[in-house]
Amino acid sequence: MRPLRYSINLTLDGCCHHEGVSTDEELHRHAAENIARADALLFGRVTYRMMEEAFRVPAQTGVLPDWMDPWMAPFARTIDAAKKYVVSNTLTQVDWNAELLRGDLAEAVRQLKQQPGNGLFTGGVTLPRALAELDLIDEYEFIVHPRLAGHGPTLFAGLPAGIDLKRIGQHEFGGGAVALRYEPRR
Repeated sequence: MRPLRYSINLTLDGCCHHEGVSTDEELHRHAAENIARADALLFGRVTYRMMEEAFRVPAQTGVLPDWMDPWMAPFARTIDAAKKYVVSNTLTQVDWNAELLRGDLAEAVRQLKQQPGNGLFTGGVTLPRALAELDLIDEYEFIVHPRLAGHGPTLFAGLPAGIDLKRIGQHEFGGGAVALRYEPRR
């Protein structure tokens, strides 16, 4: 069974809004490596649209947008090429190498996990909360940035029961962020 891994950037005060943290080349490289070791990405509608808008490489030109620093290109090309599954009850179609998942979330994700391969990777806030509640996440990575945002959404708000985790690794980045990896105690 292939594992489902989750990764999210957040501030010391728990803000997990993508504009609440600042990333650099090292963090983008880390994210690209995470994505590259997965067979597919699992996104909710909001994360899918946000990533597509920011990192989809134009098919006709292959040229990345002017706003993108050159060191972001490997991440953009990695996420652009990745197979994606999108969980949404409102979208009627997706492209960008993506497939819609509908119906029973637990059953759909269990079927994806039962396929052979290296694993699945997810990010975002809403879908991972539902996946955590269903006990479908096999590894959590929290990349904690040395910043206090003072606002923004926090993780797992409304989770009906706590989930006990066991730390399995950590890595400190040059800019001061720390990646903490955990797996559920089952």
